[in-house]
Amino acid sequence: MHMTSAPHLLTEDRPEFDRLLDEALRTAHDRPELATLGERLNAEQLRTMALGASALLTAAAAAEYDHYVKVREELREEPAAGPAEGVADDGGGGGGGGGGGAGVSAVVAVLAPVLAGAAMMIFLLVGYILKLIEPEPAFADTLLTTGWFFGALTAVAILVAAIGLLVAAVRNSATEVVPQPPEAVPEEVSRAREAWLHALLERGIMPFLRDALADPTAGTGFPVPRTPGAGRIPDLGYTRPDFTSPGGPAQGTRPGYTAPDFTSPDFGGPETGPQ
Repeated sequence: MHMTSAPHLLTEDRPEFDRLLDEALRTAHDRPELATLGERLNAEQLRTMALGASALLTAAAAAEYDHYVKVREELREEPAAGPAEGVADDGGGGGGGGGGGAGVSAVVAVLAPVLAGAAMMIFLLVGYILKLIEPEPAFADTLLTTGWFFGALTAVAILVAAIGLLVAAVRNSATEVVPQPPEAVPEEVSRAREAWLHALLERGIMPFLRDALADPTAGTGFPVPRTPGAGRIPDLGYTRPDFTSPGGPAQGTRPGYTAPDFTSPDFGGPETGPQ
């Protein structure tokens, strides 16, 4: 459900209002003044009314909210520490050559077993195919010997690459930066937040819910209009517009008309005698 928030309530704090309202409605039966919940109005109806009057409810704790926002913004505006930039610069300048060498070594460690294994397969395949030919070519044994040599070279390259990866893993674990746990909310900010939520609940939400349940016309959906400042429940109804005709009875009688007086063509005026 979309919440209509107070104009001064920041977007990041709107869920707090919604959560606090839901919690108050959930525990309403634990408060004697809200024991009549469900008789005239249920929780969803009260929630809708409270969301519509959120500007009025949050205004009851405006002083505490302004203090909370001020403390929070002061904490965010504190200058960030700068050692991280210096460490990054030192690492970039001193480790440039080492990084390049490590990159070449990694490429060689990966490509050497692949290339040696491919050469082994080619020489062995061609050598065994030549041995099937009659008469057998003289260089068939040479190809087989070369293939087995590349096979041994492949095994050695794989062993060297495994050792290199193990050494790199040990070095990285020694220089690995352990992630720090999330920083706890400062005590001053936490106290300001709790003060705002307490004031919002006790001076805004709870009095509104109590007045809504005590209002005998609240269950109709269109309460009797209230004078400004008469209570916490806003006027959620409307009155039927009173339409009148343009020009009431006091302005005169309704205009009328008379039918035209037609005469026969054979009838003349008084000056004409009968024929």
